[in-house]
Amino acid sequence: MKRYLIRSGMLPTDVFDAAYILANNSIGGNVGNLIYAYSVYRTLTTEDVEFIPDYYRVNQSDASYINDNYDAYIIPLADAFRPEFEKVLKTYTALINKLTIPVYVIGVGLRADFEPDLTKTNDFDDTVKKFVKAVLNKSSMIGVRGEITSKYLSNLGFREGIDHLAIGCPSMYAFGENLKIRDTKITKDSIVTVNSSKLSPDNVLDFITRSQNEFENHYFIPQWLKELRLTYLGGPNLGNPKPNYPSFSTDPVYQNDRVRYFLNAQSWIDFIGKADLSFGARLHGNITATIAGTPSIIIPKDGRMRELTEFHSLNNIWAKDITPQTNIFDLVEKSDFHSCERVHANNFQRYLNFLNKNNLDHIYKESTNPTVIPLDEQLKTLDMAQPLRSFVDLSATEIRQRYDRFYNLSMETSDEKLRKERRIVKELQKTTEAQKIKINYLERTLNRKAVKMALKTANIFAKSK
Repeated sequence: MKRYLIRSGMLPTDVFDAAYILANNSIGGNVGNLIYAYSVYRTLTTEDVEFIPDYYRVNQSDASYINDNYDAYIIPLADAFRPEFEKVLKTYTALINKLTIPVYVIGVGLRADFEPDLTKTNDFDDTVKKFVKAVLNKSSMIGVRGEITSKYLSNLGFREGIDHLAIGCPSMYAFGENLKIRDTKITKDSIVTVNSSKLSPDNVLDFITRSQNEFENHYFIPQWLKELRLTYLGGPNLGNPKPNYPSFSTDPVYQNDRVRYFLNAQSWIDFIGKADLSFGARLHGNITATIAGTPSIIIPKDGRMRELTEFHSLNNIWAKDITPQTNIFDLVEKSDFHSCERVHANNFQRYLNFLNKNNLDHIYKESTNPTVIPLDEQLKTLDMAQPLRSFVDLSATEIRQRYDRFYNLSMETSDEKLRKERRIVKELQKTTEAQKIKINYLERTLNRKAVKMALKTANIFAKSK
């Protein structure tokens, strides 16, 4: 049995409730991470493979343990080439350089403007170069999200088709070559799922809000971890609120039970697959609809969304083309919801070629329509957590139970993390004296972090009384 370590906060088969996910940040800050991770798990989970999440821990001191216990390290990434992620990339580079097992990077992208200037240099370019070189020393090729990232890496000196290949987003291949958008009749009575991003321009946010209100049977699907807390506990409200984005527990979508927050990929796919339409400014909000067969309209706000929209030919409207007169029903009438189907087969084959180039086994080795899919068989035996609904319809007792559950889990989690870190520290104490100095520093830091976390959660609990 092969054991693969994978960048992930939870397995698709993990049945975690909202409190646990909040206490552990099992979604890496955004529930959209579950969708592309689900696809990678489903594609690479064969009968002789076991996946173990790294829970987003990256530390070069773990190298020996990883080398001894895993056969490969798989790192699905989103828009990791950006200033805010540079520190993590440096840590990854240090860790990867100490590994002796293969390392595979799937789907990494550049965060860029909608109209990017790829001739300019970035402060993080050198960090990206070192990271890519480290990965290429452990695998044949890196998979990037689209043409913008591909051109960026080519400008840094890496060879397209040899060092890197545009493969799109792995989430689009969740069900292999099978991609079929249903023909639905979209009226004011339709079931509609809506996604939005506070970072979108105001004309987009205004359009999403007024379009949402055209449908009585709409559901708003938030993605941020902060929005999970808002849905589960009723606060705190989102910082830097906008009048055209649901930022408060008093906003209509929360008060009218129109929010659904998904705690796993499977329930999200199942729910959105019953809708007649999905629209909004979230990448994975609309990709989830697409792989579930639901017509969708995506409004890209930057280069990272644009390159994937173009690569997968997702039905879209550019933000600059939205005016106060833009009407959702006119847009539906003009939409080509099946555009993604026409490029999918070639994109999927390109993805398989990337996996094969890296000698990564997958469920499509013998057939692109396998009869047995191990992950699906595992999911059949589970009762997956259903989407979380807003706290507003709960009784005072139920609300208090949510606070109690979150508080207790937060306290347990701080202790669990401390014990886990100390186990690693104990292993490292067998190494050199120089390393022992670092261990002592780490232990002191961990103790401070545990105390801070306990005080923080206690403060939250106190405010709920």
